[in-house]
Amino acid sequence: MSRFLSALVLLMAVASCGGGHKAPPRNLDNACSIIQQRPEYLKAFRATQRRWGVPVHVQMATIYHESRFRGDARTPHQFLLGVIPVGRQSSAYGYSQALDGTWDDYRRDTGRRRAKRDRISDATDFMGWYMRKSYEKNGIPLYDARNQYLAYHEGHYGYARGSYRSKSWLMRVAGQVESRAQTYQAQLATCRKFR
Repeated sequence: MSRFLSALVLLMAVASCGGGHKAPPRNLDNACSIIQQRPEYLKAFRATQRRWGVPVHVQMATIYHESRFRGDARTPHQFLLGVIPVGRQSSAYGYSQALDGTWDDYRRDTGRRRAKRDRISDATDFMGWYMRKSYEKNGIPLYDARNQYLAYHEGHYGYARGSYRSKSWLMRVAGQVESRAQTYQAQLATCRKFR
C-alpha cells in the first residue's frame, strides 16, 4: 500500500506541473508582468519587430485576443444535434491561431519548414510575416493594431473587400485589440526589462 501511495503522490506532483511552456502567464492585463514571467516572449517579440517591423505591443494585443497567450489554443468543437462531435470550427491553432493553409504558406514563403504554431518565436514570426503582407497588400500601417487585426481575421482579400463592415462583433473586438495595444504600449514604456 505504501508503494501505491508513493506512486500516487508522485503522479499528482508530476500532473500539477502540467501546462509547461504553453500555459499562459498569470496577469494578462499587465505587459510588464507577462514579459517578466516569460522572458522568452520578449525575445520573440523583439526578433519579430526587427525582422518584420511589427511593434511589440501590436503583437501582444493580437496574441491576447487570438489565444490569451495559450500555446495549445484551439477553436471549439462543433456538435451535430448538440451532442455528436463533428470536428472543430476551424484548423486555427496555437498562440497566433494560424489556419493550416496560411501556416503552410508562411513556412513555404519563409523557408521555416520546422516552425510550430505552439512555439512563441514561430507564432510571433508568423504574425510579423502576415502583418507585413497586410501592409504591402492593403497599406495598413504596422502600428495600426485595429486594422491589422481586421485583416488578420478576415484575410487580405476579405479586408480589401470590406467584409468586416457587416460584422459588428468583429468591429467591437478590433476596437478592443486597439485599446489593449495602447495599454500594453504605455505599460511597456515603464518596464525595466523592456528598456
